Amino acid sequence: MFMRMVYDEKLAQAAYVIGCQQTGEAVVIDPERDVDRYIDLAADNGLRIVAAAETHIHADFVSGSRELAERVGAKVYVSDEGDADWKYEWLHTKLGGGSYDHRLLKNGDSFKVGNIEFKAIHTPGHTPEHLVYLVTDHGAGADAPIGMATGDFVFVGDVGRPDLLESAAGIAGMMEPSARRLYKTIRSLDEIPDFVQVWPAHGAGSACGKALGAVPMSTVGYEKRFNPAILAARSEQGFVDFILAGQPEPPMYFANMKRVNKIGPPVLGELPSPPRVTADDLRTLDAKVVAIIDTRAWDDFRSGHVPGSLSFPLSKSFNTDAGSMVLDTEDMYLVIEESNLEEAIRDLIRVGLDRFKGWCPASEVSATPGLATIDQVSVREALGLVESRQVAVLDVRRATEFAGGHLPGAVNIAHTRLAGRMDEVPTGSKLLVNCRSGVRSARASAYLARQDIDVINLEGGMLAWEQSAAAVER
Repeated sequence: MFMRMVYDEKLAQAAYVIGCQQTGEAVVIDPERDVDRYIDLAADNGLRIVAAAETHIHADFVSGSRELAERVGAKVYVSDEGDADWKYEWLHTKLGGGSYDHRLLKNGDSFKVGNIEFKAIHTPGHTPEHLVYLVTDHGAGADAPIGMATGDFVFVGDVGRPDLLESAAGIAGMMEPSARRLYKTIRSLDEIPDFVQVWPAHGAGSACGKALGAVPMSTVGYEKRFNPAILAARSEQGFVDFILAGQPEPPMYFANMKRVNKIGPPVLGELPSPPRVTADDLRTLDAKVVAIIDTRAWDDFRSGHVPGSLSFPLSKSFNTDAGSMVLDTEDMYLVIEESNLEEAIRDLIRVGLDRFKGWCPASEVSATPGLATIDQVSVREALGLVESRQVAVLDVRRATEFAGGHLPGAVNIAHTRLAGRMDEVPTGSKLLVNCRSGVRSARASAYLARQDIDVINLEGGMLAWEQSAAAVER
């Protein structure tokens, strides 16, 4: 048996290419949208992809199963559990007409790729239709599973959060019932041998849980002994209280990903290839209608940028930030060096942003005179502004961080939720924006400036504020 994890560091997402080396066939479990990576990996190892399987309708990235079905004719295996709201709607909308080769799976169903068996187990809680796959290599003579592709059910050190149907998708009243459903699902681990490996869909940094570990894989036995969320399931109410407390605010794009992956992601065919444009071209655009995504470092951006541009340096949070502040209906222009263009395109299409209209070299924008700027102040300067009430204060950290201490009078909106809560942003004066270190507040400051709000970024954020012994409210 061949098995490789293909990991996306920025979204902390893991897909698995699993192949039968005896027959040369392979499946990809939970693929992302740019599927050429899986096709090339399989070919490099003498395999061809014949199937794609999903554990559930994902919220944090655009699925690549439809892309694989179009590109290589992969057979699609997806859940048929859950009610009518949790059914895949794109299986009968093949480009050119007809249906994709597919099979809907119920609890206990299995399929084979070569001599490898995949048994679906219904594991509701994170989502109603969620499945995991027990993987048994019959070609090696095994009569028990070697591993379990757990999707967003069990992670290393955590389990998939049950609140997203309410906190991200906006389905009221789902949080606690989902947590109680997940509590019952955790009991199913008792029926799986402790030696079975845990192959999760996410690692540390994912917003699909609150305490995911950085170790990529584990075993069922280890997680049963040491996973805090599983240990909390000794009582139902204790588990519900534990799992719903302290969950991070989900990025704004999560709700859209659920919709897109349910009705069917648009088929790309290949990576988009936008044309090169000039800085003067960018200056003619209405930046409130199109999204100008500037990937330069914050200091370069705030010192001079095309008015209305958004600041998203090509860092680990690039696609999460962009997905939270750019609509999938907006045309996009990138300010970026050509050597980084493909990376940015891949990052953005993975969160459903694919309306690329052009790119401009970052160096050309930096050399352009007469651009817009954003103010940034030190703690000493900010103290005077706050004490004299010349500014309102917006804290864009998570609610749990805010509760631990914040600037006097601050309003809290997590930067990944800002686009949906603009009516809560303080008005009537300049706005001092802060976070922990000044990074998230920089992204938020550019977004707010695009909305014609007069903003000032707090250099160093709360870390600098607390080091100066300035007043902190709790």
